[in-house]
Amino acid sequence: MWSRLPFGDALRAGLGSPSSSRRLSSSPRSRVWRVRLPEARVVVKQIVAGSDADERYAREVAALGLAGRAETPVVPALLATDPGERVLVLEHLDHRRPASDWIVGYATALARLHATARPEDVGTLPRWRGPDQADIDSFLGLAAALEVPVPPGVPSELDDLVSRLGDAPGHALLHGDPCPGNDLHTAAGIRFIDFEQASLGNGLMELAYLRIGFPTCWCATSPAAPLLERAENAYRAQWRTATGSAPHGDLTDACAGWLLRGDALVPRADRESTDHLAQIPLRDWKWGTATARRRLVHRLGAVSHMTAHHASLHALSTLSNHMRHQMLLRWPRLKPLPATRP
Repeated sequence: MWSRLPFGDALRAGLGSPSSSRRLSSSPRSRVWRVRLPEARVVVKQIVAGSDADERYAREVAALGLAGRAETPVVPALLATDPGERVLVLEHLDHRRPASDWIVGYATALARLHATARPEDVGTLPRWRGPDQADIDSFLGLAAALEVPVPPGVPSELDDLVSRLGDAPGHALLHGDPCPGNDLHTAAGIRFIDFEQASLGNGLMELAYLRIGFPTCWCATSPAAPLLERAENAYRAQWRTATGSAPHGDLTDACAGWLLRGDALVPRADRESTDHLAQIPLRDWKWGTATARRRLVHRLGAVSHMTAHHASLHALSTLSNHMRHQMLLRWPRLKPLPATRP
């Protein structure tokens, strides 16, 4: 198989000729090999498929360059690139089974990753985009489909939430899809891979993954409250160590934003093969599968709890609680999300 490897003359001149290779599993939009070179094993990744392939390649290269600044490594080293073939050659790392409290180390590494971007890096990657009016309309449509009355204050709360998220300060390096499977647990710590969706924005939007159930991921979990608190505190402590300041923004806003993002009820890997469904409103299908229903029930519960005493989102708390209750009445056999990753 190695003869089909996209490893051209320039890569061979710089790194040597491959002696063997093995194709690894990956998303439909990339091809990945483990390759034996004269000096070491490496990983070769080629971005393929889709009209945005060039953009995804550019994002990954740029993000790896920024992340490579970290004093404690948080990504594999980028050894070489072949832009013409959209190929990256990366350091090979051995992954081992995560510890039971893995989210604490994960959150620490995530803060290190986020902190590698600096104010002068603005423009290197696209700005993170939050929910918009279409997401608000879809969410309210879902409430109507569930026959749950919308409290009068909700529309204005959601309008204000979308504005706050759009204006949220921050230039953190956001992974874009920091899921179980995109984190390698090595003897030297956690490293992140697959930066095709990277952007710059507010780091709390990805810290929210722990509490809201990993919204872009195939694996959604709901850690126990004490472990979740340890992880979030670890993130904040590491961010302060790296930057000298506390994280900016509101974690409650971040979690409420993910509740509005109906597309995030479907793991990104699934959406890659169902792009034609992306324009269909949330109320029409995205809560229809068992997996999506479990995710939505969890997310509604988390946001209802977090916003119960939030001055700007109190009406949303009431609506979220009633929607969750209605879903559990309709689907009484829905199980909670697992506390640990598979």
